[in-house]
Amino acid sequence: MTDQATPPNDQRDLAGKAMAWIDDVVDTLHDKIIRPILLAGRSVAFSFIIAFAFFVIAVALCVALLRILDVYLFPDHQWASWALLGIAFTIAGLVIWRNRRPVQTKSASEA
Repeated sequence: MTDQATPPNDQRDLAGKAMAWIDDVVDTLHDKIIRPILLAGRSVAFSFIIAFAFFVIAVALCVALLRILDVYLFPDHQWASWALLGIAFTIAGLVIWRNRRPVQTKSASEA
C-alpha cells in the first residue's frame, strides 16, 4: 500500500524553496528597514533619558549649592545667597554668549 499523505519530492522541494524565499525576504526586510528604525528609536530614547538625567543632576546641584550658601556662608541673609548664585549664573551665561560662533550658511551663489 502506498501512503497518500506524503507529497511527492518535487512538491516538497517547491515548499522548501518557497519557505527559503520567504525567510530571505523577511531577513532582508529586517536588516534593511526594521533594524535601522529600532536603532534610531533606541538612540532617541536613550538621548532623552540622558538629557533628563543631566537636567535632574543640574537642578539638584543648584539646590545643594543654594542650601550650602544659606546654611554655612550666609546664615542670616538669604538674599546674599540668591545674589551670589545669580551673579555666578549671569557670568556663566555671558561667557557662553561671548564664545558662541556664527552658523555657516550657504550663499545663493554656492547653492
